[in-house]
Amino acid sequence: MLSKLYPINLDLAGRRCVVVGGGAVAERKVRSLLQSEGEVTVIAPRLSEGLMELAREGRLDWYEMSFCRGMLKGLCPALVFCATDDTEANELAAEEARELGALVNAAAEPELTDFTVPASIRRGDLLVTVSTGGASPALARALREELEQEFPPAFGDWLERLYLLRHELREQVPGFEERQRFWRQALSGSVLDLVRAGQLARAEAEIRDAIDNAGTEP
Repeated sequence: MLSKLYPINLDLAGRRCVVVGGGAVAERKVRSLLQSEGEVTVIAPRLSEGLMELAREGRLDWYEMSFCRGMLKGLCPALVFCATDDTEANELAAEEARELGALVNAAAEPELTDFTVPASIRRGDLLVTVSTGGASPALARALREELEQEFPPAFGDWLERLYLLRHELREQVPGFEERQRFWRQALSGSVLDLVRAGQLARAEAEIRDAIDNAGTEP
C-alpha cells in the first residue's frame, strides 16, 4: 500500500483545513498549514502554549470543545488532521470528513489515513520533500537533515533569480526543446556549487553568459 502513494503538492491558500486535537502533534500540523496559507480551524478542549498564542493572534479559529459528530459539516474542509489521543474521536472525525469529501491524515492511526505529510525543507519557493510512506519517520528526518546541508538558504534567493533569467531566455531562444536543453547544460554542478557557497552573483553571471551565447553558431 505504501508504494502506491501519489506525490502531489497542494495549493491550500484560502482553503479550510481542520485539525482535531490541541497538543504538540496538532501544533506541528497547524504551523505547516499556516505556512501554506491554509485557513485553519482547531477543535480541542485545550491548546498547547504555541497554539494558544496563534489563536490570540487570530491566525486560527478555535472550537474550545472535544470533537463530536456534525462539527465538520459547516466547515466544508479540504483536509482534516486527526491528532488527538482519543481513538474514538479520531475515528468519528475521519468518518465524517470522508462523507464530506475531505482527505484525512491521522499519523498515529495509518488505517484512517488518506495521505501522509513528508519531511520537508523550504528555501523560499523551493520545496524539497522526503517520504518513507510512514514506514520510517526517523529515516525521513535523517534525510531531511542531510538535504538541509545540501540546499542552504541561498537556494531560495537563487530560485528568484532563475525565474527572471527564464523570461530572458524565452525572448532569446523561442524553441521549447532548445530551452530545455539549455537549462540541462547551464545548471551544471559548478553553478550549483557557487550557489551553495553563497556566490549568487557569480552563478548568475555564468548563466547570463550562457544566455548571451544561446542560439549562436559554434
